[in-house]
Amino acid sequence: MLRPALTWPCRRFCLDGEVTMKRRVLFDASQINRMLTRMAHEINERTDIHQVVLVGIKTRGANLADRLQEKLATITQVQVGVEHIDIQFYRDDLVKNHADPQIKHLSFTHNLTDKTVVIVDDVLYTGRSIRAALTALQSFGRPSKVELLVLIDRRFSRDLPIQPDYIGKAVDAINKERVVVNWASQDGEDAVYLVEKQA
Repeated sequence: MLRPALTWPCRRFCLDGEVTMKRRVLFDASQINRMLTRMAHEINERTDIHQVVLVGIKTRGANLADRLQEKLATITQVQVGVEHIDIQFYRDDLVKNHADPQIKHLSFTHNLTDKTVVIVDDVLYTGRSIRAALTALQSFGRPSKVELLVLIDRRFSRDLPIQPDYIGKAVDAINKERVVVNWASQDGEDAVYLVEKQA
């Protein structure tokens, strides 16, 4: 069960007036650190760590992949491979959201053939970002196995039959709520927020 947390309003402005954003802390830095440690141990226990490549979905999934690499190095003394992937061009809503999409050519340092690839993202919601990542990975070899790791699993919100192999925490949130992950390297703090939009 999630612990109660303080809430406070954050104000933003849009063309049709003022919108109030309420948010509360779901997980703080110490809780996130414990999640990362546990998931790193799970990866080490379930895989041949020497064959693992972490593929982080830009941008916050990439931050998570980098943090997991550090955790795994501490636990196993093995520097697992890490790649960052931009899935924008591979999304199924590309034409809808971009009138003139620009094709981006991806490049990886690692050949993924015969590797255990762990796709890494901060929040699993509809599953469409993961589908796009799976499509993009086809250009980089034939992995022996592809797994999915997410810090936050938003259950009951899936559009596609995609489920994670490694989960930091499962969170139930309604459609008008967003789960936002902050990273110290990008936002100055490690924290997970539940943000509710109120007109």
